[in-house]
Amino acid sequence: MALTKLDIVEKIHTELGFQKKESVELIESVFSLMKDTLASGETIKISGFGSFVVKQKADRRGRNPQTGETITIGSRRILTYKVSSKLKQAINEIKP
Repeated sequence: MALTKLDIVEKIHTELGFQKKESVELIESVFSLMKDTLASGETIKISGFGSFVVKQKADRRGRNPQTGETITIGSRRILTYKVSSKLKQAINEIKP
C-alpha cells in the first residue's frame, strides 16, 4: 500500500482539524515550495527525515541497443534522496 497525496490531506483534516479545502491548499503549497526549491538547484533538508539533493550528471557515452551505434547521452540534473539516520533507525525497528 502506498501513501498518496489524498491520504495526507485526509490525515491533516482528521488529525489537525483543518477543513479539507485548507488541507489541500496546505499540501499543494508545501509541494510547490519543494518543487521550486529543487528546480532552482537548492537542497532540501528535513530534520529526522532526510535530504533531497539535485546533482548534475556529465555527458557520457552510450550505445543505441537497436543499432549498436555509439551516442552521447547529454548532461542532465537528477534528484537524489538520502534518508536520515533517525528515519533509517525507525524503519528498521518496525517488524513486518
